[in-house]
Amino acid sequence: MVEANPTTALSWSELEAMAPPAAERVEGPANAQATLRLFGQPESSVRVTLFRDHHAWCPYCQKVWLWLEFRRIPYRIRKVTMRCYGPKEPWFTALVPSGMLPALELDGRLLTESDRILEALERTFGPVGVPMGDRRVRALRDLERLLFRAWCIWLCTPGLNERQERQARDQFQVVARQMEDALAAGGGSWLDPESPGGAIPGTADLVFIPYVERMNASLAYFKGFALRNAHPGIDRWLSALEQLETYRGTQSDVHTHAHDLPPQMGGCWADGSEGQRSMAAAVDAGQGLGALESRWTPALADGMSRERALERVLRHRSTLLARNPLGDAFDQPLRAALTTLMQERSVSPEPGSAAALRYLRDRISVPRDMPLHSARLLRQALEATAVLDGDQQPTPLPFEHRFDQDPRPFL
Repeated sequence: MVEANPTTALSWSELEAMAPPAAERVEGPANAQATLRLFGQPESSVRVTLFRDHHAWCPYCQKVWLWLEFRRIPYRIRKVTMRCYGPKEPWFTALVPSGMLPALELDGRLLTESDRILEALERTFGPVGVPMGDRRVRALRDLERLLFRAWCIWLCTPGLNERQERQARDQFQVVARQMEDALAAGGGSWLDPESPGGAIPGTADLVFIPYVERMNASLAYFKGFALRNAHPGIDRWLSALEQLETYRGTQSDVHTHAHDLPPQMGGCWADGSEGQRSMAAAVDAGQGLGALESRWTPALADGMSRERALERVLRHRSTLLARNPLGDAFDQPLRAALTTLMQERSVSPEPGSAAALRYLRDRISVPRDMPLHSARLLRQALEATAVLDGDQQPTPLPFEHRFDQDPRPFL
């Protein structure tokens, strides 16, 4: 029996006894750690290799990733570093000189650009719902570009005054309501014009998913704008997606998006409103935004969110210690936080560890490291442990790059 002393952190052996086996990667639900997906078919049937980013963050990669998962096409995955995280692998730039992601090899033929990739996959394997070239889907693809542009103007234009902020918000909401109208016209959960109430979204939906997910996160963090409250039709669509294990395997969280978008977008600018500061503070402290962020429940999270977070930390324990500012002295504070995670009891970390605990809190990447709900619980445990040692903060996360997220030490 584990001693219930609130000052005693569990040992590594006690923590290891609580951890589940690693999640099934070849079969089972979508998994950011997978390098091969078979959907019950033999490995000899694989005709596709997807080249996507190590961080499972690239929005264009997510679109193709979701298509392959929903269409259940066996495929291999080779992972590449996005430039804002570290140097691009020479083997990939030899293959794709531009370094563009995603890339896909289909029957030995190399393809780039996500829409061209989806069109080639449709020709080979058949579409997911209505094909990309259908006039109705083309119209929706145009709408997605309009929504993207309105979002970029609001999020990525520095120095907006109060009137300009309001105009940019209003223009975004005009296009967001057009998306809601398109959803209502389908009569069901999806944008796909032939799947009202269907079990899975179609390609028309897959085109929207990556950036609407990022809009929801970034507008909350930088503008204090609750997209899911302001646009209930979009909220229902996102909630329907979150019922699907396949989507949840690819979904990121507000913390990851808010800190990974600025270097990708050339900057994202906060409006400084009271609501914005409150939302950003909750995200940065690891609390998350609850239902504004996602409609996940413990049941949807497979009931093992804590265990899955623990398993992922244990897998990279030695590297996490080596890369933390405290080095090996981070051992007891990390065990203290993991004890809080697993037993929901406070354990005081060794003095001087608050900033080191928050250093790890800030660098959990979803879904690269673990699912959204697991990351939320782990961040909360790290912050709850850090608070016991004070308010010391780590060096702020970089805004123009994320070289602190270089994946090489973890491969």
